[in-house]
Amino acid sequence: MTPDAALRPSPDALLAHAAREGRGRLKIFIGAAPGVGKTWAMLDDAHRRRAEGVDVLAALIETHGRAETQAKLAGLPQLPRKPVIYKGRALTEMDLDGLLARRPALALIDELAHTNADTGRHEKRWQDVEEVLAAGIDVFTTLNVQHIETLNETVARITGVRVRETVPDRVLEMADEIELIDLPPDDLMARLKQGKIYPQDQAARALTSFFAKGNLTALRELALRAAADRVDAQLREHMAANAIAGPWPTQERILVCINESPAAREAIRVAKRSADRARAEWIALNVTQARMETLPEAEKDRLAGTLRLAERLGAELATLEAERDVAQAILSYAADRNVRRIVIGRPRRRPFWARLTTEDVATHLLRLSGRFEITVAAQPDEPAARPGWHLPQLGAEPRAWGEAVLAVALASACAFAAERLFPVASLSVIYMTAVVVVASRRGIAPAIGAAVIGFLAYNFLFTHPRYTFHVSRQGELLTLGLFLAASLITGNLAARLRARVDAQATIADRTNKLYDFSRRVAAAATADDVIWASVSHVATTLRCEAVLLKPSPAGELQVVGGFPPEDQLDIRDQSAAQFSWDKGEAAGRGSDTLPTARWFFLPLTAGERRLGVLGIAHADERPFARTDRRLLDALVDQIALALERLRLTEELSETRLASETDRLRTALLSSVSHDLRTPLVTIIGAAGSLAHSPDLPADARQDLAENIREEGERLDRYVQNLLDMTRLGHGALKPQVGPVDVAELVGTARHRLRAPLRGHVLETDVPDLLPLVLADGMLLEQVLVNVLDNAAKYAPAGSTIAIAARRVALQVELTVADTGPGIPSDERARVFDMFYRVAEGDRQRAGTGLGLAICKGLIEAMGGTIRAESASPDGGGTRIVIGIPLFNPENPA
Repeated sequence: MTPDAALRPSPDALLAHAAREGRGRLKIFIGAAPGVGKTWAMLDDAHRRRAEGVDVLAALIETHGRAETQAKLAGLPQLPRKPVIYKGRALTEMDLDGLLARRPALALIDELAHTNADTGRHEKRWQDVEEVLAAGIDVFTTLNVQHIETLNETVARITGVRVRETVPDRVLEMADEIELIDLPPDDLMARLKQGKIYPQDQAARALTSFFAKGNLTALRELALRAAADRVDAQLREHMAANAIAGPWPTQERILVCINESPAAREAIRVAKRSADRARAEWIALNVTQARMETLPEAEKDRLAGTLRLAERLGAELATLEAERDVAQAILSYAADRNVRRIVIGRPRRRPFWARLTTEDVATHLLRLSGRFEITVAAQPDEPAARPGWHLPQLGAEPRAWGEAVLAVALASACAFAAERLFPVASLSVIYMTAVVVVASRRGIAPAIGAAVIGFLAYNFLFTHPRYTFHVSRQGELLTLGLFLAASLITGNLAARLRARVDAQATIADRTNKLYDFSRRVAAAATADDVIWASVSHVATTLRCEAVLLKPSPAGELQVVGGFPPEDQLDIRDQSAAQFSWDKGEAAGRGSDTLPTARWFFLPLTAGERRLGVLGIAHADERPFARTDRRLLDALVDQIALALERLRLTEELSETRLASETDRLRTALLSSVSHDLRTPLVTIIGAAGSLAHSPDLPADARQDLAENIREEGERLDRYVQNLLDMTRLGHGALKPQVGPVDVAELVGTARHRLRAPLRGHVLETDVPDLLPLVLADGMLLEQVLVNVLDNAAKYAPAGSTIAIAARRVALQVELTVADTGPGIPSDERARVFDMFYRVAEGDRQRAGTGLGLAICKGLIEAMGGTIRAESASPDGGGTRIVIGIPLFNPENPA
């Protein structure tokens, strides 16, 4: 980071400040527990603001019957509450629309974590507050520390009470001001005993549970820390927006620098002890470089283990990429996080040539530290270094050195040929090309070797006197010196470029693997598909075996997927998997728990819910390569999210099914209680008249008997519809198809419905030569009866109902048209749904709402079609069109 850049405000801070323009300001009065006086303090501040001329409106204040709070509310304009019905109870909620229409300068909204009734626009009150702030209205609100999402689990462990209403931490982060309302535990318990918080009967129970003195002390500390953390975040935002170079000595924060050095572990322990003594947060920072891809496997494993140690001890892990000035990158990060104290490991002894060429990061950090406090941790005990001279450990494999020698040999051959064929001024460029090729293929160490060997070869073969290492010409001496310097520089640059390209290729490969996996699991429709995609992708990506375990209904972990297929684990591996599931931590080979197991297990968690355990193992039982831990963690997160998505989808489907079942049950009960009861009442009444009035005239007796018969037939149709729909739903209805005469079918249906059709004019247009159709005669007759009965219900008395049939291609279309009110075009498909008419309300005519639904089921079971359309161009009336396949004598089935 350049000095000029350090003087410029942070772009992110400026963007965050710009995003706040136009929105209201949020002030949160936060307390450790109910009864500390948050609402009273908010009202007191509101009175002061109103005295200054600010338009204040009490949008919603919960006094909970406290006289002092009620008295403090007096004198402030109040927004009328909106009455709502919630679970059969009459309640009142904040009128959000009324508040937005009123548009005060400041709105008082109590109890930020409150859950609204399901009739409201938002589920939570903090979402109402977000909308009010977006409208440019300032808000005062109150919040208890136990309602903060990330502290909810901590509060539950302290008090034994889990609070269900929580507020996301981001709501706290968007607060412009936080005021801590604090009250000592003894004073708060005294208020509770006086009945100023809860009624006396509740207060006695609260004193022995939530309001115990130890609990209140712990909650008080959490509230203080929450307020301090938010104030510290606001301070860092202010420093970034105003280009203030940190750190400012406010809240203690410790940064420990981690690398592959053995001293890093001791630095972590020093930082942990210091953080515990100062009760401060601490950050473990790892600065990545392209050269890290070329580190020996032992050093990579040491770095991964150091990171795991920091994570296990409770550090916040951070990663920073810096290629050149690592020390300056560390100091810039520390200034951004307002860190004052930096802990580093003591650097290892380096050969004198390394000290001459480069300055180690620790020394550079000490020299640039300035305003920072640097703590150097002691170097762990190592065997004493032998005195004397040591060659540098260049760390390349023999084949790479062979390629370096071969490249110089080829360059020498090319130089001999060029000298004889072309007038070349300097042959050193050929050797430099060889150095660049070696550097781009094998890295820095072979490139340095190639430069030194090329320097000697060029000196021996092409400088005067030749075939000696003597140089007689001053110009050639300068050429040799420049050649060696240029070769070293270009080789170093080429090697670093190669390392960066390899690092980028590795990152791109991991990104592609994660993208491919997320695409595969997103396309998976079932849990089995997700499990198979997960284990197969993990196995192929990490070149290992993979298993996934989930709890059985009895609560025991069992293997649900493996690649290669795996059915069971031995006792050690099962114990490691169970520990990972119970504790939510890594277990098995390569971990600190049950390291003798063959498998390495990681829990699959989404939020606070554990979904399963993923295990990986290598065929040769070597430990899991910790360098792939970050990729594995990302895959584990993706698997957990995919399983959680399926779980939520299944729960949503079950909820929808239960809701639909409840709706159908309600509709069926309504139908049975009303539509089936009506004909029964008529039959009972008519039968009673016949039984108790023996002197009735013959005509009257005949009318009553006819009425009983008609209502009995009507009841029979309703019951038949219910039975048919039940058989359709269970797949028990199997049509017995055969040749059917449509004209005969129409006549039978008219006879069965002579009573309902008595008040209408019936027109029939069925050609005499109409071909036979392939259908079940009884079922097709039931369909036509239902359609005609439906038309008779909705067509006006005295109107015409037309029945027509005609051949269309390979089927016969049978139509029934009426002149009733018609069906809107967007609802014509829905009339074939079960109980559709019931959802329309009580204004509908009698009926179960199953007739047309049964018609559709029966017709489709026989291979036909049915649809509804308008009977006239102006949209009036309804025409039901039934398509029935023709009977083919050559293929009657």
